Amino acid sequence: MEIDRAASGAVLKRERVRDAILELIEARRPGDAIPSERSLCALLGVSRPTLRAAVDELVVAGLLVRQHGRGMFVAAEKITQELVPERNSFAVPRAGGLWTSRVLEFRTLPAGARVGRRLRLSPAARIRYVARLRLVDGSPVAIEHLHLPADRVPGLTRAELEQGDLYEHFRDRHGVQVAEAVQSIEPTVVTRAEADLLEVPELSPALLFERLTTDAGDRPVEYVHSLYRGDRYRIVSRLALGPRTVPAPAEGHHPGIPPGDFTAGRPVTFSTRGVVQSDR
Repeated sequence: MEIDRAASGAVLKRERVRDAILELIEARRPGDAIPSERSLCALLGVSRPTLRAAVDELVVAGLLVRQHGRGMFVAAEKITQELVPERNSFAVPRAGGLWTSRVLEFRTLPAGARVGRRLRLSPAARIRYVARLRLVDGSPVAIEHLHLPADRVPGLTRAELEQGDLYEHFRDRHGVQVAEAVQSIEPTVVTRAEADLLEVPELSPALLFERLTTDAGDRPVEYVHSLYRGDRYRIVSRLALGPRTVPAPAEGHHPGIPPGDFTAGRPVTFSTRGVVQSDR
């Protein structure tokens, strides 16, 4: 197969332009403006389409923000969590920012077939369904949908869902001690309704977390699926390729589990599995 040298050259040129803009971004603070497209074209000696392609990549990556009629600005820093290997588990240090919650919906309803399977309940069994918006320093970052067996948390209140450590409320007020969580993460995009809540454009990239939490007796406590803004949230894995001493992790929360939603100081087992989907 022959390589299209013109196409290859265009890709390399866009990559050089991208690196040059990244240097501009790194020299500025969130909210600072960067030069206009016309100025950047003159500065870097490239065409408008080449520059725009590089800028588009950085906008999608959440590093730049376009504001109509105003120009381009350095985006807010992403909330970063690092997966740190410790023996056979991954302990996750705390992510930055002040996390708060706003309950969007709170009601009791039948589990249904899909949620019932996950919680090991009859489709007719009653569950507490909660939708809440998670915010960091007042800015929306995630939409969380919780499904809780109603008989495990019969007196659950809206205040518990908006304030304090949810799992501490489970333990102290409902006698439920969480023990393990199995979680998956996959890329997705936001719908119009989700975009409005998260204050991003429709079809913006996002991370979809799905988690099943069980207690010490292996009984399901909650089934949760959460949508995190792709431009504000990222996960970094540190991989140990040889023997070394790993320092104890700082207290904090796990990916997809904002602060106050998991027992502090406890490692969470982290494993990945690739799945090849068939077209049949």
